[in-house]
Amino acid sequence: MKIGGVKISGSALLAPMAGVTDMPFRNICKKYGAAALYTEMISAKGLYYKDKKTKQLMEISKNEHPCGVQIFGSDPDIMAQIVPEVLQSGCDFIDINMGCPTPKIVNNGDGSALMKNPKLIGEIVKKVSAASCVPVTVKLRAGWDRAHINAVEAALAAQENGAAAVAVHGRTREDFYRGSADWDLIRRVKDALKIPVIGNGDIFTAHDAKRMLELTGCDAVMVGRGAQGNPFIFTQINELLMHGEILTEPTPKDRLNQALEHISMLVERKGESIGIKESRKHIAWYIKGLPMASKLKSEVFKISDYATMEKVLTDYIIQVL
Repeated sequence: MKIGGVKISGSALLAPMAGVTDMPFRNICKKYGAAALYTEMISAKGLYYKDKKTKQLMEISKNEHPCGVQIFGSDPDIMAQIVPEVLQSGCDFIDINMGCPTPKIVNNGDGSALMKNPKLIGEIVKKVSAASCVPVTVKLRAGWDRAHINAVEAALAAQENGAAAVAVHGRTREDFYRGSADWDLIRRVKDALKIPVIGNGDIFTAHDAKRMLELTGCDAVMVGRGAQGNPFIFTQINELLMHGEILTEPTPKDRLNQALEHISMLVERKGESIGIKESRKHIAWYIKGLPMASKLKSEVFKISDYATMEKVLTDYIIQVL
């Protein structure tokens, strides 16, 4: 698959997730075979008004390519004006978030609120594309609610105004993450567009990815929640698609050892205090379903220093696994 002139070698992409897809997590997913990565979503207004924390979210390491910076906003002019700063990150493409369902985003007219206005979607894509020397992509939802399913219309507006690819999450804003993603809608978007379409929603196993590709005809899949605590899913998807079977099954020790590396990377990147706090949710995902996971999770969420966290997890590996 190509996004503009950017070659994507593989069929499984890491979805952008606020508070999750930071540099350490992206590097881990890349190690396990994610074909492309996305930053956490970044506020166009935050960049416009020179917020330092916002700018830090755009930093991309040399091992992460191809990687896109995802921006969100609803003012076409502001979004176009911040493109030169986004390009300084060295990103391979710029993605525009039109799918985030959280109230603090939607209430400002951003994220999935844009699904109410395909004309505005077109205006944003047109101006951002005109300002960018790298491809521009869009991430959409099925629509605002079940009474207004308009992903095809929104995707066509994006394509007609310069989008190089479109990712579609098969749920509406009203759905949030409830129920099942509508994969048939992804198929309809694929049938309507000439540019690549990336399917998103309910990819929790390699077999899910294979089914989505077969049922929708989409060019690639985007893995979000299915990669939380399970970056191994990218290896498994690649194995299933290439060899027809899954060859790698991580053991509980594999999961815990990867958790330890993840914690170390977070502490190195963000400092001990912030790194340990942010590691807790990741650890909870890594240990889900393991023996005595509830007890370990309760203990982990009380720890505030790296040495103790490392000892607790190492002792768990030795004594329990």
